[in-house]
Amino acid sequence: MKGQALVGGDPAVLRRLNLEAVLRALRGREPMTTSQISKAASLSRQTVDQVLDDLARLGWVEEVAPGKSIGRPARRHRFRADAGHVLGIDVGAHSVLLLLADLDGRLIDTRRAALAAGPTREERLAAIRDAAAGLLAEHPAARLRALCVGVPGIVDGTGRVRLSTPLPEWDDLHLAEEASGWFDCPAFAENDANLAALAEHWRGAAQGTDDFIQLLTGHRTGAALVLGGRLHRGRTGAAGEIAGLAILGWDGSDLADLRGEADTAQVFAAAADGDPAALDRVERFARTYAQGTAAMVLTVNPDLVVISGGISVAGEILAVPMRRHLGRLCLDAPEVRASQLGAETVALGAVRLALDHVDRNLFDFRSAPEPRPAAAPAPAPAPVPAVERPLNQDVFELRTTATT
Repeated sequence: MKGQALVGGDPAVLRRLNLEAVLRALRGREPMTTSQISKAASLSRQTVDQVLDDLARLGWVEEVAPGKSIGRPARRHRFRADAGHVLGIDVGAHSVLLLLADLDGRLIDTRRAALAAGPTREERLAAIRDAAAGLLAEHPAARLRALCVGVPGIVDGTGRVRLSTPLPEWDDLHLAEEASGWFDCPAFAENDANLAALAEHWRGAAQGTDDFIQLLTGHRTGAALVLGGRLHRGRTGAAGEIAGLAILGWDGSDLADLRGEADTAQVFAAAADGDPAALDRVERFARTYAQGTAAMVLTVNPDLVVISGGISVAGEILAVPMRRHLGRLCLDAPEVRASQLGAETVALGAVRLALDHVDRNLFDFRSAPEPRPAAAPAPAPAPVPAVERPLNQDVFELRTTATT
């Protein structure tokens, strides 16, 4: 309740703040007794008892059956994470990965589906929607409260894909608006590297670190920035698109050599065994990778660089030469860590973004946590300039030529 001013004589405001305090105390924790909740929420036991009754009636909280103990056990309560669910979707050029999670972020189910080669805009959208519908059909009790779609491209604050070189048919697609009509819940769209950063900050290598650079490398290379604990998206969502600077060579042969490898894990395993050819390939990759990374490091001076995506299977085999090259290029080189989240990184970040929306709207106590009968309103767009300058698409179209 810190920073919130109470209006004298307004019991509705006080009730709302008490509800919020108790709900925040319970979120993401093991079942708690009334005394524990009272302490965590800085409220009296009497107030907590009243609030718990309200939250139980609304369906957000339930009492947990007591365990075996001597004497009369204390009542314990838990937040009902099953009162809603979120869906994280990672869209690639050839496949889609979907994660269904409850409101505590626990994964309920995972589904991967192949996408046909060269689909139209409508065909790709329909395939993703059908894959999501199939997953939800296996969980009829799931109450979807938000979904987020991760896409390899520049996405503005309204969820519009401004530019996607891997999915050119999605250029200028209002993806969040399109997806909001799939399951009558709010929908969001975000750049895949940005979502990977959210995942690493939440459950990955960047936990507890508020200033870091996220590198995402699979079939393409992207980057994202988290500064002060918040994702830095830039004026129109184009922050981190340093791969467009051809002189850095991120789309040149040194990175393409490993990105195009059918089995990168085998190359890294050979490098770990001391194979000279494999070590040379990793060294060339790390040297070029570090050049673009250093440009961002010198700009924002972060604590950490996280490597995720398919290339993260390299672990220390790649992290070690990256540290060495950054140490030579940067005034104050950060730590370098490889992600441990695997192929689910982007979809997991999409789950986190959807959960953030649910958390922001969790304290509307005018209704119980039941599925909405009608489509939810579209998310409020982030401020954008009155006159939007067109993207210089030539940067991405010509960079390969410039690096060969």
